[in-house]
Amino acid sequence: MSELDDENFIIDPEAVIPAGSDPDADEALLDIARELHVYLHGFNARLVHNEGAIAIEVAGEVEAEGRRFPYRLVPQRCVLARVQKWRKLPEERHLALVRERLHAESLAEFEAEVRDFVAGVLRRAEAEGLDGARFLRALETGKELASRRFQIVEDRLAEAAVRRRAETRAEVARGTVRLARYPESFETAFMMRRRFVAILGPTNSGKTHQAMEALAKAETGVYLAPLRLLALENYERLAERGVKVSLVTGEERRITPGATHVASTIEMLDTTRPVEVAVIDEIQMLEDLERGSAWTAAVCGAAAKTVYLLGSLSARGAVEALADRLGCQLEVITLKRKSPLEMQPRSVGSIGQLRRGDAVIAFSRREVLDWAANIAAAGFRVATIYGNLSPEVRRAQAQRFRDGEADIVVATDAIGMGLNLPVARVVFTTAKKFDGISEDILPPWLTHQIAGRAGRFGIHEAGLVAGFDDHTHRIVTRLMGARAEPLSSRGFYVTPSLQHLKSISAATGEQALAKLLELFARNIDLTDDFFLPGDLSEQIERAWWLDTLPLSLEHRFTLSLVPVSTRVETLAQAWREWARALAGERRSRLAIEPVGEGRFALQGAEDACKKYSAYAWLGYRLPDWYPDAEAAVALARSMSETVDEMLARQHGRRHEEKRRRGPFRRTSRGAPRGERREGRGRSGR
Repeated sequence: MSELDDENFIIDPEAVIPAGSDPDADEALLDIARELHVYLHGFNARLVHNEGAIAIEVAGEVEAEGRRFPYRLVPQRCVLARVQKWRKLPEERHLALVRERLHAESLAEFEAEVRDFVAGVLRRAEAEGLDGARFLRALETGKELASRRFQIVEDRLAEAAVRRRAETRAEVARGTVRLARYPESFETAFMMRRRFVAILGPTNSGKTHQAMEALAKAETGVYLAPLRLLALENYERLAERGVKVSLVTGEERRITPGATHVASTIEMLDTTRPVEVAVIDEIQMLEDLERGSAWTAAVCGAAAKTVYLLGSLSARGAVEALADRLGCQLEVITLKRKSPLEMQPRSVGSIGQLRRGDAVIAFSRREVLDWAANIAAAGFRVATIYGNLSPEVRRAQAQRFRDGEADIVVATDAIGMGLNLPVARVVFTTAKKFDGISEDILPPWLTHQIAGRAGRFGIHEAGLVAGFDDHTHRIVTRLMGARAEPLSSRGFYVTPSLQHLKSISAATGEQALAKLLELFARNIDLTDDFFLPGDLSEQIERAWWLDTLPLSLEHRFTLSLVPVSTRVETLAQAWREWARALAGERRSRLAIEPVGEGRFALQGAEDACKKYSAYAWLGYRLPDWYPDAEAAVALARSMSETVDEMLARQHGRRHEEKRRRGPFRRTSRGAPRGERREGRGRSGR
């Protein structure tokens, strides 16, 4: 066994790499990806997504008026194909198409176009008494068409000219949201002299231990987690040290009288409460489109003398950029894994070759349950972990594995964050993941994060990684040797607070929540590229419906953020009923959900947990209208126990039936005959 290295090529996370069903084709795909990467690198270019298409982004500099101006832009001719069409093209055609569109002549023409534009902006800005260079920074953002960026620069220049001639600040407020001053909206933190300590390293390097030691010794502090499970874990960790600590998450409150510390999910940070130490976990989540804005807000708003930022090494550039923007002193500590992580020489090959201490990875709820059933039928005791399970069930299943009540844990990538398990070996059942459109090869960062759960320090001398079959084993080996792309040092996601929306409403007269959210997103892009709008699509979709009800802006805003999937009909129906009741000034009492029987009982119990948690979330924010928050928490815990018992019975029954059924017939990939993977469904997180 050889220890994994890090010298191989980078797979661009924006490049769409379709995965075929033929092992040799997948190998060739990775070779072509390498050749494509080298060709693009020669022109300082890369592949990106651009409004549903694949395009080439080019970086460079042009000179005008004795100064040099950098840019990262997509030339019009470098929009290659719509994503779906690109996926259907042969890999060789990808490379040929890139060479056809990007070459020395086309690049020279494009540079001349950029140079002419820059010179024109500088002339117009000078005529208005403005510094044109500050508008041209918009050319550095990347991932967008040059024409779109040119228009944004011209819009900003025109807007700045109007502001310069404006007579009152009120007139300025009608046209823009000043998110260049976003950090100043966190008044307590902005007035403090803060110090950042970034502790960066791979999984199993001791990042959390080092920061939690400092937090436990501090007179006051806060721990901020991406998951309720992690918040609970570190709440108990602090309590065991004798620290007076409270737990505050969206769906649960455990308030300790006289508490000096708080463990909470990151969205629940109280930015008005100054403390000595704050710990922000999984800082690389800054780049997550859906939730990254919570990390941006925490870094800007955590009112602590010392703020610890924990995460992967890929976050270093982003952390340095934020510290510089906020004027905070930064110390960076990098750590290495405490135990080596190694690829097993060969694939596992069959379910019979699995062993106690393995974590078997699949990428959907259905596949986890299928693999768990098959493994249990082969005589192993099994625990399961996937995103649709409540934190309590995930924790209970993890504890069964820790206590030796389960030999093997079968999990989605949900295992990669928030669970410390004594895993000896991580076994990938596939090197592909369904992203909602098609199955694609896993990105290197996700492969590393999942694989890093193997070889817990102090329990195992080394962590082992393997593919279940030969094909998967080869691809995982390549991915483990590829480096993950660093996080961007610009474009940090921001979502609006209620105060932001009230300011826009006062300036424009707009009252509809959906339109206010759209105005926020549009104006954020016209003020400062350091901050960009997070994903507001689902919130805006909810807002259009909420705007039809006679509700205050505050209530519509709160209801638009309820953490429940409106794509699950039973949950969507409950959410709409809660909203209609509030609009009619009626209290919503909690209804107990029937679980049902048969094959859908487990799904029903999981959804009931989510409904109770969502009600509790509302109850803590609007207790007068949703008065049963504490009962909802209790019911969620009780239903979580039911789900855990269902899973234990289901896997235990398979385990006991093995003797009666005899040897289990398997295909070469380990799935039961007639039940091969279809690759449908998203992985739960």
